[in-house]
Amino acid sequence: MTSSIESPETPANSATGTENADYDLAVEAVQFALPLYEMARMRSATCPRVDHAGRYAGDSPETLKRWANEWFHTRVLLGPQHRRVVTPNNDTLYSSAWFDLSDGPLVIRVPAMNTRYYVLGLLDLYTNPFGYIGTRTTGNEAGAFFLHGPEWHGEVPAGMRAMACPTDTVWLIGRILVDGEADLAAGVHLQDQLTVEPAPGSAAQIPKLIDAGVQPTEMLGNAERFAQVVNRLLADHPPPREAQAVVARFAACGIGAPCMDNVLDPAQRDALERALAHVTHELAGEPPLALGGGWALPVDVRATFGENYRERAQVALCYIGALGIEEAMYITADTDADGATLDGNASYVLHFAPNNLPAVDAFWSLTAYEKATYMLAENAIGRYSLGDRTRGLEYDADGGLRIAISANMPSDPTLRRNWLPAPNDRFYLALRLYVPRETHLARTFVYPPIARQAA
Repeated sequence: MTSSIESPETPANSATGTENADYDLAVEAVQFALPLYEMARMRSATCPRVDHAGRYAGDSPETLKRWANEWFHTRVLLGPQHRRVVTPNNDTLYSSAWFDLSDGPLVIRVPAMNTRYYVLGLLDLYTNPFGYIGTRTTGNEAGAFFLHGPEWHGEVPAGMRAMACPTDTVWLIGRILVDGEADLAAGVHLQDQLTVEPAPGSAAQIPKLIDAGVQPTEMLGNAERFAQVVNRLLADHPPPREAQAVVARFAACGIGAPCMDNVLDPAQRDALERALAHVTHELAGEPPLALGGGWALPVDVRATFGENYRERAQVALCYIGALGIEEAMYITADTDADGATLDGNASYVLHFAPNNLPAVDAFWSLTAYEKATYMLAENAIGRYSLGDRTRGLEYDADGGLRIAISANMPSDPTLRRNWLPAPNDRFYLALRLYVPRETHLARTFVYPPIARQAA
């Protein structure tokens, strides 16, 4: 952003009515198009630069070339030594892939997972979590899944399950549950059996060299660059029919497929730069849905955001890649039940009452993260999450469960067994609920208050 940008909270007081109208339209355009820009950055960051044959995509570190239709696997459970992914999940192995369906359908083959939970979540280019392959939706048997784009028409081969994709670009984010380090090799073996191939008769390339269009380090703020990136994506991936009239209005501020080859005029540039500053400032500070006791729900989406473009932009900016709540809910807290900031130098107890443990059909876990870095912190016992698979927890006689959260080990023997080590400074909590039951989805579950203990 340049120094001439107005305060992100409001446009200039001296603006005329026309300038205000231009600015308001630019804010709408930025809210609509921001997810496309963020998905472009994620594609650039997570598509491999080197394919499995050792071929580089491009001839320099600055290249925008990447390999699509290629798996990328994380082979370890993420811990404090891993500093690339914020709020890392310590329960599952990650597998991801960006698929390009513009040349024809692809087939994903998955092995039998037996009793192990897994999910391969599918997001379209507009960040809608439209589909899933996995335990909840397709079961744990081996299968072949036929992914096709919105313009494809034909017959799905026998023995394959069709997955209709709203855009030709699809981001797959996979999670395979691993029960600690002893189970790691078995999880990696399953990752190695995930494959992708062209569908019968398809011209799809495995892998395919693509132009990502943006570097992952490019940040929102430059109006010309924002327009250039999103206009190309809007041309290649037209918005759904119900949004086309909305997007057509954005041409006046330089956003939309017809503007792909145009240069912004000074008024458009000014309105877009102020809108980018305003939207990113406002959405980054958007409070999540409060659930009581210090808890909140940052992401509340099922298969699509529909016409709620503001919420879609907020999730893209702060929680991109999140699954829909029917598959996973991420409940967070950075204050205690009284609204005071969580601090590892204090002690907290989370008391799940009898018959009120998290209600899930897959698993739940609780993790503490450094507020300053959004990362895990080293601790004396090497425990980075605690949940329904944690061995050695001690339940109350009535079936309740008390969890101690602090940087220092509790003196109480029961709480010591049920201790989730926290960073020794400000921290926040993430309660992950995989395949949550209706009591969570309907907001009738009573989350236990995060109770600060007397010194």
